[in-house]
Amino acid sequence: MHGYYEIAGLAWSGLGRITRVAVSADGGLSWADAHLHGPVLDKALTRFSIPWQWDGRSSVLLSRATDEFGRVQPTRAHWKRRYADHSFNHYNAQQAWRVARDGRVENVYV
Repeated sequence: MHGYYEIAGLAWSGLGRITRVAVSADGGLSWADAHLHGPVLDKALTRFSIPWQWDGRSSVLLSRATDEFGRVQPTRAHWKRRYADHSFNHYNAQQAWRVARDGRVENVYV
């Protein structure tokens, strides 16, 4: 199951245009810029993608968006410090996905 894959998703800002999406395949230790697919419009979903060479080991995927005003999507830990632990109204923190060695993908908290 290891090999070449494309990581793709949607980014959004309620304030302006998305100018950057960075993707991590190692739980946030390193980041690479994804390609933004146009049109990139004000306060609209923006599609992004990046190629990924999976080596078959367990991996944690993350993405973080930045808008035209420099606002960066917060980590879960930062979001929890700013808002209530169990409040998920307008939850906009980075979402993590674990890819297991057998290829299963599940949503996880990091």
